[in-house]
Amino acid sequence: MSDNMVRFSRRGILMAFAATAVAAAPNYANAFSLRRNAGDIRRLRMYSGRTGERIDTIYWIDGNYIPEALAEINVFMRDWRDNRRINIDTRAIDIMAAAHRLLDVNEPYMLLSGFRSPQTNAMLRARSRAVARDSLHLHGKAADVRLASRSVPQMARAAGALGAGGVGRYSRSDFVHMDCGPVRTWGA
Repeated sequence: MSDNMVRFSRRGILMAFAATAVAAAPNYANAFSLRRNAGDIRRLRMYSGRTGERIDTIYWIDGNYIPEALAEINVFMRDWRDNRRINIDTRAIDIMAAAHRLLDVNEPYMLLSGFRSPQTNAMLRARSRAVARDSLHLHGKAADVRLASRSVPQMARAAGALGAGGVGRYSRSDFVHMDCGPVRTWGA
């Protein structure tokens, strides 16, 4: 399959054709309030510089998550160091997708860190004071992402505008942390 093609599950295609009504409310805070009554589909596009993998998937159509797409996201966002994976919290996926939409870009996110196993988190914590002992990455609730066409402040503003989780600015390392924990911001 071409890197530019969107992967559709059979269920997703059937739902898209069968959909005549639109979900009236977002399912996580303000993450998708801009899309109400708009024939909502949610899409996640990312690539990994570590593994060379790419994902471009529609994971939600008019009020329904697509299990096959979520499973694909779980594999993509695994801890690449030991191939361990867990279910990524759909709220974190929604935040990343909504921020990407607000940024109005075609380029996929570069995923720097999704799920982290306890061993990976401990190793990173030993190298940096910026890694939390009980990081939300350990629970599939966070991602560190980058866009070549947008600055850290631009990405952080988009994620913060959602009012739906934590947003960390790491300007020196050129990435933004997005999570579905309590609403808060940090970094420069």
